Amino acid sequence: MSDFPDLDPIIHAPARLHIVALLSQLEEADFTYLLHATGLTRGNLSTHLSKLEQAAYVEIEKTYRGKRPLTLVRLTEAGRRAFEQYRQAMRAFLG
Repeated sequence: MSDFPDLDPIIHAPARLHIVALLSQLEEADFTYLLHATGLTRGNLSTHLSKLEQAAYVEIEKTYRGKRPLTLVRLTEAGRRAFEQYRQAMRAFLG
């Protein structure tokens, strides 16, 4: 077990890993897209996004598209770096 990498627990949770992996490929995504892409419930997605926001890995912008509320999510530079470090640690561990 001593060779097991020290993984970021914020990113390592499966749902958050899925969210960060999706966002790493996009400039931004709206809440509805993330909801459908991850298969999470609204409450679960909100909770995971809050944890990512508290870690400064995502920025969340609440706005409107016309008269409809719109929540946009972006991966921050810190989030991109953390995800890349996570990926590198996993690659090294898996060989």
